[in-house]
Amino acid sequence: MARSTGPARFPSAPVAAAGLVGGYAVARWTGRRQLGGAVLAVAGGAAGWQWWRQAGARTAGALGVAYAGAFAGSHPLAKKVGAWPAVFSAAGAVALASWALADRRSA
Repeated sequence: MARSTGPARFPSAPVAAAGLVGGYAVARWTGRRQLGGAVLAVAGGAAGWQWWRQAGARTAGALGVAYAGAFAGSHPLAKKVGAWPAVFSAAGAVALASWALADRRSA
């Protein structure tokens, strides 16, 4: 029988991007912003856990601020370019930062 060495590691970049895109999609299609916020929070928590495990507390904190900032920044950007392009831009930026600062180190 194989022995587990702890929780499985997974790349945080797609999780963080999916949290932003999925949170918006759920809020838009259900009409309930709280559900979208829950998706955003759960994915952010999962990504944050991986950031901490892969790169340490300081980097996890910086990426958490970037995640929240991307969410907040997508709102004014949406007024200029549209909702979906803003969400995808924010998700792409967070995914790139997540990969560069956390995922690349553990690959």
